[in-house]
Amino acid sequence: MEWTEVNIYTATEAIELLCSKLTDIGIKGFAIQDAEDFNEFLENKNGQWDYIDDDLMGLSKCETCVTVYLPSNSQGADMLTSIRAVLAEMKAQDTEGAYGRLEAELSSIREEDWANNWKQYFKPLKVGEKLVIKPSWEEYSGDDGRIILEIDPASSFGTGQHHTTRLCLELLEKSLNKGDKLLDMGCGSGILSIGAMLLGAGSAVAVDIDENAAATAAENAAKNNIDTALYKTYYGNILSDEKLAAEISDKYDIITANIVADVLIAMKDFFVRYLKKGGTLIVSGIIEERMNEVVDALIGVGFSGPEANVKEGWAAVRLTL
Repeated sequence: MEWTEVNIYTATEAIELLCSKLTDIGIKGFAIQDAEDFNEFLENKNGQWDYIDDDLMGLSKCETCVTVYLPSNSQGADMLTSIRAVLAEMKAQDTEGAYGRLEAELSSIREEDWANNWKQYFKPLKVGEKLVIKPSWEEYSGDDGRIILEIDPASSFGTGQHHTTRLCLELLEKSLNKGDKLLDMGCGSGILSIGAMLLGAGSAVAVDIDENAAATAAENAAKNNIDTALYKTYYGNILSDEKLAAEISDKYDIITANIVADVLIAMKDFFVRYLKKGGTLIVSGIIEERMNEVVDALIGVGFSGPEANVKEGWAAVRLTL
């Protein structure tokens, strides 16, 4: 498998938080380059070090960087999008600029080239009993009776290749009733809410913190001939934007949220606010080690009957209010 190096530029104060958030989106290993660590070494080195190469001395002035490696395929593309969402969230929280520039750069390859190269790995994918996810540039015969969900993720998360999306779609298929009103929080490419509409939902509202994601979801809905009167997109952070929170305020039959554990926990009261009594919540994007933590937080605000869908270290959970 080919790998792409991603360098995330930040500041010493943000390293622990950043690495924790990267772990939550499934990244298990990091290489950290931090000038403060090296300067501390210089100050405390013992007599065993008589000479330090000039190249190493350059570390004393380097910009703090966390390096990760992503597979050069569609899952890697989804993970890069998740990294960018993490950085956007941290930037929004960093009112004093203590976290550095929080930018991700691909090493030794133009991003537009990489963004196109991974498309060769994104093929039509059957999910659950009814759907097949088809990238817009691929053909699919459609002679097996499955509903075709055509998706072009652009720079947004959600190709269906990542376990979190598939696990969520499988639970959604089991939960959805014809005519249901759905809210998709953290919509990415719109794959969950569009899938719901194709499976029989009556209407859907898709929300993402990233303006480009909301625009991509709307474009993908149009590709699937979804009525614009029944499918609405919004962007912003409901945790800090009460105007947006009020704008989407309604009572929904189903809420889907494929994000990360910490954000799901932070949004628990909003799930209660927006879901009908007896409605279904499907949360995903959770590494298996943190599933119980998320479930306990949701049970604490009134949810019950958790049903987990777990695969290869990732979990999606369905609960009832």
